[in-house]
This record gives sequence, structure tokens and C-alpha cells, in this order.
Amino acid sequence: QVQLVESGGGSVQVGGSLTLSCAGFGSSYARYSMGWFHQAPGEREPVALIDDSGRANYADSVKGRFTVFKDISEKILYLQMDNLKPEDTGMYYCVAREGRLPRCYGGSWCYKSSHFAFWGQGTQVTVSS
Repeated sequence: QVQLVESGGGSVQVGGSLTLSCAGFGSSYARYSMGWFHQAPGEREPVALIDDSGRANYADSVKGRFTVFKDISEKILYLQMDNLKPEDTGMYYCVAREGRLPRCYGGSWCYKSSHFAFWGQGTQVTVSS
């Protein structure tokens, strides 16, 4: 059974780093695509996703600053967040779905909340100047 639990959030100054962790994927870890959504006031937006084959995808706003990766042996998902900016402030949710990520055409970033069946409770990240 999938019960996602995030950890690692906190407060950091602009330019700092944080590493978020997510556990609770259960025995079928290898079958899932997974990743992280960010919610500032407003909708939840995907920022970093990794498919069941291990290929990572990023929103333009975090490319070059965030890295999503898996520890397969421990069944943990990570989000390494570097060079943090005030606009990165918000809740970060770990998400998962069985199988591949939806196909986005033309290089678009088409992922939505509805594409992911499993969600954690979220962890707060605050970036201050």
C-alpha cells in the first residue's frame, strides 16, 4: 500500500539548499512514476518528475537548480533543491502513479495533479531574503 510521507522541509535563505525526502512507496516501488509538486498560494504545479525508467523531467522554473532522484534500495525519492529563490516558497508534495508518465507532445510540460493517484501530506519550504 502506498502511503507517502515527506520530510526535509524548512526555512532557508535565498541561495541556500534543502533536500526533501519521500518514503512509503511500498513493495511496488519500481512500477511507479513519481515526483514533486509545488503549491504556493494557488494551484499545485509539478516541478520535478521521474518516470518508472528513471528519466527525470523538470519545470523550466527549476531546471538547473533542482534534482530529483531515487534511492532504489531504500525506496526513497529525493528532491535536491539548490540556489533557492523566494518564489520556491510553498508546500512541496510527493506524488506517484503506476506506470509511465503521461505523454506530453511538442516538448510541453503538460503534467497535472489529476495524473497522480498518490499524494503525501506535504512539507513546507520557506525561502527568505
